[in-house]
Amino acid sequence: MTGNCDSEGETMGGSGPSRRRGAELERAILDAAWDQLVAEGYGRFTIEAVAARARTSKPVLYRRWRTREELFRATIRHRGAVHVPSVPDTGGVRGDLLAVLRGANSGRSNVTALLSVLVTSSFEDIGMSPSELRAELIGDRATSVDVILDRARERGEVDAAKLTPRIADLPFALLRHEYFMTFRPVPEEVLAEIVDEIFLPLVVPGAAQ
Repeated sequence: MTGNCDSEGETMGGSGPSRRRGAELERAILDAAWDQLVAEGYGRFTIEAVAARARTSKPVLYRRWRTREELFRATIRHRGAVHVPSVPDTGGVRGDLLAVLRGANSGRSNVTALLSVLVTSSFEDIGMSPSELRAELIGDRATSVDVILDRARERGEVDAAKLTPRIADLPFALLRHEYFMTFRPVPEEVLAEIVDEIFLPLVVPGAAQ
């Protein structure tokens, strides 16, 4: 049975009352909000549903976020900040890129979860484009690909002059395209094709463009 909240941070459940306040309470709400979003999509992402999943009351949420749109943005930013994927270091740019693409391709990744929400929701309802959602999720931190390509430049594996922003984003752009076209995880052989046959030939030193 979902708990009720009589005052800020006080919840009542089957095991008795407990108090969560301040940052602890906010983290619990935003974690529950992410779970609600992934489980039931943006259409059922409401203040009431999130409050119920977080075992608190609607007034507790409204004191922090005036609308579900504000809560939605806060949820994406929180998820991106506390679940930062580790950057693989296999010793080479090919292995690093394949590892980070496999991670993003898994059902557990933030990227896959957000893509799933997008394909089941109306962009007009969400009020944010995919690029805006990605910016909220990543925030100011460097992406895994940024770190990987910086290391590859230092090792001389890629030509820095060829790494325009669009080309640097190409592996993930192709991954997103494949996912949107099938709504399924991208096969391993396609990930290898993206890296070996499309991306690396564009950026390795001495490659013709």
